[in-house]
Amino acid sequence: MTRKTRVLIADDHTLFRQGMKNLLAHESDIDVVGEASNGNEAIAMADTVHPDLILMDVSMPGLSSFEATRQLKRNHPETKILFLTMYDDEDYLLESMQAGASGYILKDSPTEQLLSGIRDVQNGGSYLSPKMLSQLVDDFRSRMKSNVPQPRLSTLTPREKEVLKLLAEGNSVKEIASSLSLSVKTIEAHKFNLMRKLDIHNKAQLVQYAIQKKIIQLPMMS
Repeated sequence: MTRKTRVLIADDHTLFRQGMKNLLAHESDIDVVGEASNGNEAIAMADTVHPDLILMDVSMPGLSSFEATRQLKRNHPETKILFLTMYDDEDYLLESMQAGASGYILKDSPTEQLLSGIRDVQNGGSYLSPKMLSQLVDDFRSRMKSNVPQPRLSTLTPREKEVLKLLAEGNSVKEIASSLSLSVKTIEAHKFNLMRKLDIHNKAQLVQYAIQKKIIQLPMMS
C-alpha cells in the first residue's frame, strides 16, 4: 500500500484551513495531519506531527512565513514547503524560493493545479502556478527590452526586510533598535542600505513601497 503524503496546513484563516482540509480529504494519497494559524505554530506542529509537506500562507501574523520556512528547513530538511497564497508577486515568489520552498501556488488556482503541485513537490520536483510562470517570462522579456534594473525586495537581507517592515509601521529608529536589541547606529545603517537598494528617498516612498509589496497592510475601513 502506497504511503500517504502527510500535509500540514499553515494559514491564519480558519475557514480556509477547514476548506482545504475538506478538499484534500477526498484524495486517497493525501492525509492532513495538522493545522497552524501562524509561523510559530507551524514550527511547533512540525516537531510533533512530522509532515512530509507544509502548505504555507505568505501573510500570517507574528513570525514571517519566510523566516518560518527557513527554520523549518533547518529543523526538518526533508519536509517540503509549498506556498499557497493570494499574492501574485515576484518578490514574494523569489523570497519563498530563497527560504527553501519548493513551490508557489495562487489561491485562485483550480483544484487540479493544487493537487499537481502537492504531488510534484512531494516527489522531489518543484511547482509554480502557470500564472506566475507566465508573469516571470513576461517580466524577463520586459527587462531584456528596457535594460533598466528594477529595485527588488529580494536584494535585501532578512534583517533589512525586518527593519523595512518596522519603519513602514511607523516605528522610530530608536524604537526599532530597542525591540531588536541592536544599536541605533546599526539600525541607521540598515535603513540607509535598504533605501539605497530600493531607490527610496523618503519615509512616504518607503511606506508606499511596503504597502505595494504587501509588507504592511492598510487598516480596514469601518
